Amino acid sequence: MRKLNKTALFALLAALGLIAAACGSDSVTDAATEVVEDAADAAEEAVEEVAEEAEEAMEEGEEAMEEAMSELPGEGITVTMARADWSTGYFQAYVYQQLMQELGYEVTDPAELELGPSLAYLSMAQGEFDFWVNSWYPGHFSWHEAEMPDGSKVGDHVSIVGEEMIAGGLQGFLITKAFADEFGVYTLDELNNNADALAAFDAGDPVPGNGFADIYGCQESWTCDNIITNMIAFSGWENIQQTIAGYDAMIAEAVAKADAGEPMVIYTWTPSAYITQLVPGQNVYWAGVETVLDDSNPTGDEGGEAHDQRPGTAAIGTDVCPAATDTCQTGWAAADILATANNDFLAANPAAEALLEQITLSVIDVSLANVEQGNGCDTSECIQGLAATWIENNRDLVDGWLAAAKG
Repeated sequence: MRKLNKTALFALLAALGLIAAACGSDSVTDAATEVVEDAADAAEEAVEEVAEEAEEAMEEGEEAMEEAMSELPGEGITVTMARADWSTGYFQAYVYQQLMQELGYEVTDPAELELGPSLAYLSMAQGEFDFWVNSWYPGHFSWHEAEMPDGSKVGDHVSIVGEEMIAGGLQGFLITKAFADEFGVYTLDELNNNADALAAFDAGDPVPGNGFADIYGCQESWTCDNIITNMIAFSGWENIQQTIAGYDAMIAEAVAKADAGEPMVIYTWTPSAYITQLVPGQNVYWAGVETVLDDSNPTGDEGGEAHDQRPGTAAIGTDVCPAATDTCQTGWAAADILATANNDFLAANPAAEALLEQITLSVIDVSLANVEQGNGCDTSECIQGLAATWIENNRDLVDGWLAAAKG
């Protein structure tokens, strides 16, 4: 408690002195009484002043505490995001970016750093960016094996965080339905071994007349191109080759051929809008694969052991996969679509790591967003809007994630 102010103290001392000197004098006694009363009033005012100041200090302290508690863990910290160079991953990248921003982080636009996985993992390991949410495992594990300049491996510097979409990446080969029914080729092995089917296929494929069935594969550096090359070597498909080109161009050609009933095989995946154009059971089938690629890495790719696609099956019926019995052996594992981050970034930002651990996305929701992209919502601004709408429509869920991240 604060001491009485000097005025009140001097008044009290003066009063006591007068009382002691007066020795019964009425006039002096009255004067002393008045001084004492004045001093008492001054003392009371001083006490009230101290109480008011104490109350103000307490209120200020409470406000400061509330302000400190409301401070966001990411304030003042810039986070650099990247995204993969396939459009079906843009939506979830913006969802993560906006949720990170709600923790106070200043997050770069992932569109500013768009990479294929062959470069992305090395760049992430070197600290050139902090994280992305477009990893496809197990296929992308091959990039963890790449060697850094100091002799360490990329995988020593990055970590998988959270469970974004476990088994969310259904993938495989689609074959034109009319062509498959005409020649009875429902697996790539049957296509490889059927001379009549091969001749019909080769007549109008990307490299006509070369004696091979040139199937639409992947864009270079997407990893799926390496996996398909390994599959062809592993399965002994001597009459099948992969066309590696821009995926948008390949999918456009594939849709046109499938709609016309012309021979075509293309690798694709979900979540994506591609399955709304190439519709299994309508203009295409899922093609079977008789033997599933293991970890033998027949092409000798660095990290190619991670191309292992076992079990390589999916719960797809015979109406969309005629090669199926109980399940369709697509030859591909259902990929886990996950976030991967630089280890130093995670160590320095526990709130960011906690958020990455919390987020999960629905394959259906991502597919619906991809359909919107295919229907013209293909600018960064529009896709950001799709992400913002999804967040608001799932506010209770994401608020729980954010609360857990704040600790």
